[in-house]
Amino acid sequence: MAPASAGEIEQRDVFVAGQQKYAAYRIPSLVVAADGALLAICEGRVNSKSDTGNIDIVVKRSTDEGVTWSDAKVLWDDGENTCGNPCSVLDRSTGKLHVLLTHNPGSATEQDIIGRHNVGERTVWATSSIDDGQTWEAPRQITAEVKRREWTWYATGPGCGIQLERGERAGRLVIPCDHNGADGGRYSHIIYSDDQGATWRLGGVTPEDDVNECEVVELADGSLILNMRNYDRAVQSRQVAFSDDGGESWRDQRHAPELIEPICQASIRRIEWPSDDSPGMIAFSNPADFAKRRSMVVRASGDDGRTWPAQVELHAGSSAYSCLARLPNGDVGCLYEADRYGRIVFARVKGLAEELLK
Repeated sequence: MAPASAGEIEQRDVFVAGQQKYAAYRIPSLVVAADGALLAICEGRVNSKSDTGNIDIVVKRSTDEGVTWSDAKVLWDDGENTCGNPCSVLDRSTGKLHVLLTHNPGSATEQDIIGRHNVGERTVWATSSIDDGQTWEAPRQITAEVKRREWTWYATGPGCGIQLERGERAGRLVIPCDHNGADGGRYSHIIYSDDQGATWRLGGVTPEDDVNECEVVELADGSLILNMRNYDRAVQSRQVAFSDDGGESWRDQRHAPELIEPICQASIRRIEWPSDDSPGMIAFSNPADFAKRRSMVVRASGDDGRTWPAQVELHAGSSAYSCLARLPNGDVGCLYEADRYGRIVFARVKGLAEELLK
C-alpha cells in the first residue's frame, strides 16, 4: 500500500525491547494529560514476549508533544504476576487520569483461565493520577462491579477509553472491554462511570460473539460505535456495533469490510468535531493486511466512519497493536508496535484533516 500524501510524519522509538529489565514491551496506550503532556503506557514483559508471566505496567511521559520521552517508570508491579491491558482515559472535568487494568497469576495462561483449571481468575483493576501522570495511586480491584461471575477471560481495552461530550450522558467515562462468556464465545462490552471514576458499572454486551478487543468513538449525533477485533473470517475485516444510550446496550452488529484486518487490535479516535468549515474527523489505525500483522496505516473519515478517503502508512513491515490520540496542536498521534514487538514507536501525523477537505 502506497502512503497517501497526508503531510509530514515524524516518528521516534519510545520503548525498545531489552531496555531496562524488560525483554519486550507490548500493548500501547497513548493519552494526553490535562497539562498537555503525553503519556505512553504499556506492558513491560520481564522474561519474554509471551502474554503469560511476569508482566508490569510501565509509563513514559513527554512534555514536548513526543519529541523526547522520560525514562520508564513502573506504574504497577505485582511480583511474578501478570499486570496488563492498560486502557486510559482523561476526565476533562477534573483533570484526573484513569487507567483500567487486568491481573492474573503469572503462571496462568489465557486457556487455563478460560478452562477454569484452578489457576486463579482474571480480575479487573483501576488506578488514577491527579498530577498529570507523574504519580499514580495503588490500583484497586473493581472486579465485582464490572465482571459477571460466569465470565472467564476478561480484558480492558487495550488502548484508550473516551469521555462522552454530547447528549444527556455527557461526562460519562466509557472503557471498552471484552470477555469470554459461559458459552465459550468471545464478546465485546463496555464499562462506564458517571461519578468521575469513583465507581464503575457494567454496560452493554454485543449481541453476537466472535469479537473481543475493541475501542469506542462518539459520533456527531451522540451515538457510539464500538469497533472490534473480528474472529469471523467470512469477512476479513473489523466488526462494529452501535449504541444510542451511552453504551448501555449495543445493536446492529456487523462487519466493516473497508477496514481490513489480520485478526489484531486496532484504535479509533475522534480528532475533530464537525463545524461550519469542517466535516470533523475520526481516525482509525491498524495493520491493514488481510493475513499478516504488517502495514500500520492511519485512516481518516469525515463522515462518522461511513467512508475512509484519507490514509497514510506509518510502517510497511511487521506491526500490530496501536493507540491514537489527538495531540494538543490538533495533529494525530499514534503509538504502535513494530518489528515483531521489538519496538513501540510514536508517530505524529500532520495534515490528515486537510486531506479530507481535498
